[in-house]
Amino acid sequence: MKRGNQGRIVLVTCSTLTEARRIARTVVSKRLAACVNIGLSPVESLYTWKGKVERAREYLLVMKTTAKCLAKLEREVKRLHSYDVPEFIALKVTEGAASYLAWLSSSVAKPRK
Repeated sequence: MKRGNQGRIVLVTCSTLTEARRIARTVVSKRLAACVNIGLSPVESLYTWKGKVERAREYLLVMKTTAKCLAKLEREVKRLHSYDVPEFIALKVTEGAASYLAWLSSSVAKPRK
């Protein structure tokens, strides 16, 4: 077990599975995220928007990245997302398997061939 001071988990919700897959593929291809998990069953979201309580079915993305990639990842998610204000919540990874954290860092560090 290793302390993960650079690792980040980013949560993003999307209105459709197609949008979720497009965002996931793009950010992994651009090495902004090492891995993106897509929840195939929609989650039910309740939120306030423009003064009203809204309800929506959304698809949850769980992105694994590093602190260095956060700003670029956020810009790319906003560019690709259909929402005016997409969810983008980053959580610090405090601990994890050393081999996984090393893979995560190397996956977003080097350019694709």
